[in-house]
Amino acid sequence: MQIFVDADACPVKEEAAKVAARHKLVIHYVSNSHMRLPFGDNVKRVVVSDGADAADDWIAEQCAAGDIVVTADIPLASRAIKKGAQVISHIGRPFTQDSIGMALAMRDLMAQLRESGEMRGSNPVFAPKDRSNFLQGLENAIQVGKRSGP
Repeated sequence: MQIFVDADACPVKEEAAKVAARHKLVIHYVSNSHMRLPFGDNVKRVVVSDGADAADDWIAEQCAAGDIVVTADIPLASRAIKKGAQVISHIGRPFTQDSIGMALAMRDLMAQLRESGEMRGSNPVFAPKDRSNFLQGLENAIQVGKRSGP
């Protein structure tokens, strides 16, 4: 079991590193540019080309059944789920085979509403409760992975 983090806009990089270290898991931070990241023997830094989906493509190609992917990108979550990985968002929300279809549909609907001007605004503010939810979500995913075995 390995952890893959879509790192470019992830607000919980430090938290993910601490949990990975506690469980002695390799964690891959994948980004389009160099950035300040946690250090550790288990930490792998991957900088991909500047292409719009290059980090997503790398994660989708490298993750496998039993791995954990941390992303807020719904299309990447769908690709990882199809490979058998567990996926959680930076607020600890799991994406599952049962929920990913609705998440993709809502993403498309919201994009349409923004493009038509019927909706404005941005994503909700990342709150301390979200950080706590992420830690619990990542811990849950690791425990599920350990129970499932290699």
